[in-house]
Amino acid sequence: MAAGTPRSGRPPRGPATIAVDVVDRQRVLRVGHRWLATIVRRALERQRVARAEICVLLLDDRGIARLHARWLGIAGPTDVITFDLADATRPGGLHGDIAVSAETAVRTARELGCRPRHELAYYVVHGLLHLTGYDDHEPADRRAMRARERLLMRSAGLPPPTRRRGP
Repeated sequence: MAAGTPRSGRPPRGPATIAVDVVDRQRVLRVGHRWLATIVRRALERQRVARAEICVLLLDDRGIARLHARWLGIAGPTDVITFDLADATRPGGLHGDIAVSAETAVRTARELGCRPRHELAYYVVHGLLHLTGYDDHEPADRRAMRARERLLMRSAGLPPPTRRRGP
């Protein structure tokens, strides 16, 4: 996942395009691909990102656990994993994959009393913030990221994430 300070809000040179691909490899939760792509676009526009290529991969717990073990060396499922694919061969804009567990979203939504698709959207917004340079390892960074998550969820017409008290 991305670390460090947030990237500049200045738009990159060239035409503004935000390409979003949603790949669904799970059968736990029905999610509208256009709806999810719209959330990505609204969040990125709010972050002042004018150019991006984002792939959202919807997985079950088993699928995300495989990625978690392979790329992070951690056994078991997680909610979201972000892959920053920006490099010198792809100048300008964001390029990244966001893998989310629909199964974890359903389970967590049940525990928190919220809608599973809103929980899933929250995972995607969290992943997008990592791509734009936010980090949540230190308490102060985590608080700033949580505040931005709430703002982006509201700007996409969604309720803020339902979370217990804490950082």
